[in-house]
Formats: sequence, structure tokens, C-alpha cells
Amino acid sequence: MRHFEDFAVGQRLALAPFHVTAKEITAFAAEFGSLPGEFDPAADGALPAASGWHGCAIFMAMMCRAWLCEAEFLGSPGVDKVRWQRPIQAGDRLGGFSEVIALRPSKSRPELGIISFRHSVTNAAGDIVLSLDNPAMVARRPMTANGPAAGADDRAAAS
Repeated sequence: MRHFEDFAVGQRLALAPFHVTAKEITAFAAEFGSLPGEFDPAADGALPAASGWHGCAIFMAMMCRAWLCEAEFLGSPGVDKVRWQRPIQAGDRLGGFSEVIALRPSKSRPELGIISFRHSVTNAAGDIVLSLDNPAMVARRPMTANGPAAGADDRAAAS
């Protein structure tokens, strides 16, 4: 498992690839609704576009499948900024990355650190379709009398 100490400013963590289907867009819109202009199942020949919030849900799946579920993630106080930059359409093959933009130990909770991330989701053409900035709380490596506990996860350095 990755701890706070396994991340570095400037580090880029790849997101898992994701293929968007019309069936998924239709199902999400049917269950959660969509805003006018986001999804029109009756439009002739138009590929359906995912709602912005569907894009955020896809991003979360991409991040979890790639690296988040391997980290000692303790939650997030929120999202500082989210931008829907281009439509996510049926047939899109998405990729992207999460970049560490700042690290700081928590002042009030020494067992955790705060990592600021900038996330970018891209389509196959390399265009950014969705970006978010958010802080995340990640557990620090347990301390022993002699310093950090043994067993540092070297996978973070290889990312």
C-alpha cells in the first residue's frame, strides 16, 4: 500500500483506460437525469454525450482501477475545481493522469498527510475532456522508535 511518503511533487500517476459506450451514457442519464443539451436519445445520428457528473463518475472509476485503491487513502475534504472542457461521447477511449502538485503533513493529525492533485482525463486525440483539482488525505507510514516502519512501497517511485 502507498503511504503519504511514497508520493512526490511532480509525480504523474496514470489513470486506467476507459471505453465509453452509448449504453452506459443512456443508463446513467435514465437513472440520474441529464440537463438540456447533454443527452437527447431522439437526436438523429448524434452520438450521445455523457453528462458532466457522469464524466466525474468515470474519472473516479479510472483513478480507483489505476492507483487510488492501492493507497492508504483516508478521504478528501472536497474538490477545489472541476472543469468539463470537451464533451465525452459514446465511443471515446479515455486515458489521463493524476499529478501531485503539493504535499504537506497535517498539522492537526500527524498520522496523515495532505496531497494536492491535478487530474486530467483525455480522449484518444489527447484533448483534455475533464480536469479536477483536489486535496486528498493519505495515511503516513507508521513510526517506530527508530523512525518510519520498514516496508516502504517502491512502486510509487516507479510510477
